[in-house]
Amino acid sequence: MPYLKDHVIGKTRSICPICGRQLPAQRVRRGEDILLEKSCPEHGDFSTVIWRGRLNINSWTCGNEPLGDDYNPNCPYDCGLCRHHISDTCCVLYEVTRRCNLHCSFCFAEGGAGEDISIDKIKRDICDIVRPGQTFLQLSGGEPTVRDDLPEIVAYAKAQGCKFLQLNSNGLRLAEDEQFVRQLAEAGLSFVFLQFDGTRDDIYRKLRGRELLEIKKQAIDNCGKHHIGVTLVPTLVPGVNTNDIGNIVRFGISRVPYVRGVHFQPVSYFGRYPAPPANEDRYTLSELVADLGQQTNGMVNITNIAPSHCDHPLCGFHSSFIAMEDGRFIALTKPDSEGCCCGVTTAEQNREYIGRRWSRPDESEIPAAVPSEAGEPDDLDEFLRQAKTRAFTVTAMAFQDAYNLDIERIRRCSLHVYADGKFMPFCAHYLTLGGGQ
Repeated sequence: MPYLKDHVIGKTRSICPICGRQLPAQRVRRGEDILLEKSCPEHGDFSTVIWRGRLNINSWTCGNEPLGDDYNPNCPYDCGLCRHHISDTCCVLYEVTRRCNLHCSFCFAEGGAGEDISIDKIKRDICDIVRPGQTFLQLSGGEPTVRDDLPEIVAYAKAQGCKFLQLNSNGLRLAEDEQFVRQLAEAGLSFVFLQFDGTRDDIYRKLRGRELLEIKKQAIDNCGKHHIGVTLVPTLVPGVNTNDIGNIVRFGISRVPYVRGVHFQPVSYFGRYPAPPANEDRYTLSELVADLGQQTNGMVNITNIAPSHCDHPLCGFHSSFIAMEDGRFIALTKPDSEGCCCGVTTAEQNREYIGRRWSRPDESEIPAAVPSEAGEPDDLDEFLRQAKTRAFTVTAMAFQDAYNLDIERIRRCSLHVYADGKFMPFCAHYLTLGGGQ
């Protein structure tokens, strides 16, 4: 049955991408596309694609509560988190510097210029952030590794009871300075979110301004030597690297157990980006799901991908596998699971699930499979051993910008940035009006 033209499938709220005022918005189906549409009395109409292709958006978002009348008319500007916010904090992002050793064409944090945050302020903020035995903390920037005292920061956070510590990094120093990697590991770093945009250097020249593939490989090797798990994080830009998705997944699998997964991020337009986006500059979550199936020959596809229920379903998805030593790639996630991450529904359970899978276990602490009477390892014991050492995730997070911001999604955000004494949803914190360079 053909789609109805200009069919409104849902109502929400958004903002004007020029002046920032809150506006009524609606999701409109046009052919196989879903667009977020809104109109500002001063700056006119805006129509931004948020979903493409035959993957049914209603099935994907099944069970999600509509925005309704319970809302904050000042959202997202007085967020901190207010009584209207639905999701608890799963992960806290904290910037330790504004400096960076790259000048990327796309950068949500606009890293490069600026100063480090003082170590005394960082320690005060960490004390405010950390809930002993619970907190999942991302150290970000800028580029955090430009700080020589980063191991001290990691050690301090661990001493305060931080359970999982993630480093967001472009990998330059991790590749060049193995001693620094060792210090981070000894301080208690759990894993690294490594900027990894593709398996070809033309991709890095376009997005990052220089050839970086060999540097990325060396960073992975150095982290692996010191038992720091690595998650590859590609920013997906149409016409640049969306045809390399399958190769990225295969590259990650080939580096198991050092690499623990791939976390795709379709490009969003906040911070620094080349120019205001047209719809052809967008790459949607539904396209990523379809391309994963096609480019991996069905190895990762809709039958083993679950939409997020810890955040809004339009914000991301999760899929878990075991990359067995014999070459098998066994899917663990089912799309009809109740809640995010195979039955996980709360922020606390979600950070436990993700944190343990992205961290690299010390193989020396995992017992070998118990031999059977025939002298061969028991199949179940061997499977469980490899499940711990060779777990691999394929996940995604579709961030929002001023053009496609949906306040219904903001209310469900569980990734919070700590700044100026308060927690804010990630996309609200980095929101850029009028944007570009």
